[in-house]
Amino acid sequence: MKNTVIYTEDSLIFALHKHDNDAYEYLYTNYKSALYAVIQQFILDQEIANDVLQEVFVTAWKNIEKYDHTKGRLFTWLHTLTRNTAINTLRSKNYKRLQKNDVFEDFVYDKDLKESTEQNINAIGLRKQVHLLREDYKNVLELSYFNGFTHEEIAKILDIPIGTVKTRLRNALIELRKKFV
Repeated sequence: MKNTVIYTEDSLIFALHKHDNDAYEYLYTNYKSALYAVIQQFILDQEIANDVLQEVFVTAWKNIEKYDHTKGRLFTWLHTLTRNTAINTLRSKNYKRLQKNDVFEDFVYDKDLKESTEQNINAIGLRKQVHLLREDYKNVLELSYFNGFTHEEIAKILDIPIGTVKTRLRNALIELRKKFV
């Protein structure tokens, strides 16, 4: 059985600077709960929160030399590192993309709704009429109504001003209305 070493903050910092594995194990065991609570203030998803916690400890391991005991306690440094990592995760494109995914329970309802909508669109020939429009009208309509992008996202995708997106959508809808009246 392994002897458990109890560290003072100074001895822990000294051992961490030497990249002592026992010191890191002690650090993880004694700090993980408090740091996880910090992460949960920002990220509710348990799996993502666990990933952030792991990232914090890996970053601490790799960057322990950046810790300056004259600026604050070790926990304060870890707390700041944890908070910043959680905020960076929230701001990341990957996190935002994951948040756009539907919950599985909603999938069946959404799938039925989408299929019925697609059948209605195809039944009235809307998609065929959209493909007969000018290319610039067709592109914005496809992205907006069939793919669900916002005006801002369409502007970025097509690399055009947002006002142009709105104008093209409006003109495309006017053209479509003429075909169905």
